[in-house]
Amino acid sequence: MATAMASEQSDLYIYIACPWTPVGGGMFKVADYLIQSQAQQTPSHAAQLRPLDSRGAASPAFSLWVLLTALAKILMGRLSGKLVGVHVNMAGRMSLFRKGTIIAMCRAVGVPSVLHLHTQMDLFYAPMPAFLKNLTRWVFSAATTVVVIGPVARRFVIEVLGVPSDRVEIVINGVPDASEPRHRAQPGEPQRILFIGNLSERKGMTVLLQALAQPGFDRDRLQVVIAGGGDLEHYREKARALGVDDFVRFEGWCDQDKTGKLLAAADLLVLPSVDEVLPLVILEAHANGVAVVCTPVGEIPSLLTDGVDAFFVTPGDVKDVAEGLQKVLGDPELLAALSRNGRALYEQQFSLRKFFARVARLHQRHFGIAGQAREEFLSQEQAP
Repeated sequence: MATAMASEQSDLYIYIACPWTPVGGGMFKVADYLIQSQAQQTPSHAAQLRPLDSRGAASPAFSLWVLLTALAKILMGRLSGKLVGVHVNMAGRMSLFRKGTIIAMCRAVGVPSVLHLHTQMDLFYAPMPAFLKNLTRWVFSAATTVVVIGPVARRFVIEVLGVPSDRVEIVINGVPDASEPRHRAQPGEPQRILFIGNLSERKGMTVLLQALAQPGFDRDRLQVVIAGGGDLEHYREKARALGVDDFVRFEGWCDQDKTGKLLAAADLLVLPSVDEVLPLVILEAHANGVAVVCTPVGEIPSLLTDGVDAFFVTPGDVKDVAEGLQKVLGDPELLAALSRNGRALYEQQFSLRKFFARVARLHQRHFGIAGQAREEFLSQEQAP
C-alpha cells in the first residue's frame, strides 16, 4: 500500500514560476536555489518542483509567447491531475501583470497558487491610476496565499492591498552555504571591498564611487571589486573621472561560481542601495563570513542589527558611506565581529536548508497531498 502511494505521488509536481534566466535577478536566484536543493532535501516520493518560465529573455513578442506557453502548461497540468500547485514569484511593474495572468489562470482552472512577493511595492503602487490599483488588489486577493519577505511588506499587503492577515505569511529567503574556502588575510595584504549587484543608481553606484574618492582611505592597501551587469562603461568613466580607477576593478556580470570565489576573497561587502527588500547578496556574504556595510532600507533593519551583524550607513550620503567603510576597515575587532555574527545569523535564519523547509511547510498547508509527501523531510527539520 505504501509503495503504491509513493509511486502515485512521484508523478505529482509543483511549478515554480518566474523568469528562468539570470535577468530575473534575485527572484530568479531564489527560485533556482529551491530547484537546486530539492534533490538533497526532498523525499523521492514527494511532489517535485519544476521551473515554469514566465517571460523568457528575448523580445517582448517572444515574452508573450513564453507567457502563453506557461498558461497552457498550467491547464495541461490541471487536466492531467498531476499539477498540485503553482508558486508564483512576483516583482514589480510588468512582472505584476505577467504573474497576475498566471494567478488568474490558476484560479480559473482550480489550481492553488502561492503569490511570493519579492519587492517593496509602495513606490510604484502609489502613482498607479485607480483601475490598475483595483487590478493589483484583485490579483493579490485571487491567490490562495501571499508570501512576503518581512514585516514591512506584510503590513503593505494587509493594510493597502486589503488581503486578510491570515492569508499573508512571512518566509525569509535563504541561500547556499559557502562554496569556496575562506581566504584569511595576511599582514600587509590589501583590504578587499566587494560590491555585487546590478550597476544602477538604485543600488547606490555613484554614491559608492564618490565615497571611495573621499580622503581617509589607504589606497595603497585597498582593492575594490564591483561585480554585476548594467552600464559598465558609464560607471567605469565615473571611476576614472573621480580618480579611483587605480584600485577599483569592474568584473561585469558573474555567475554563481564566480560570485562564490569573489565572496571567499572579500573582507567586506558594501551595498549602499536606496531601495531594496532583502538583497540575497547580503545573505550570501553572511554565508561566507564576510562583514557587511549596507543601508537600512526595506526589510534589512527588521532582520539585521546595526553594529552586530551589519554596519548601517545612510542612503545617498557620500560622507557617511565613506566613514562607515573606513570605520569597519580600520577596526579589526569590529570587522571580525561583523563577520562572525553574520555567519551565526546565516546559520540561524538564512541557510538554504531552513528556507527550503519553510517553503515545504507552505506547500504542505496550501497544496494538500503534495505537501504531505514531504513530511519525511520536515520531521527532521526543527527550525522555524
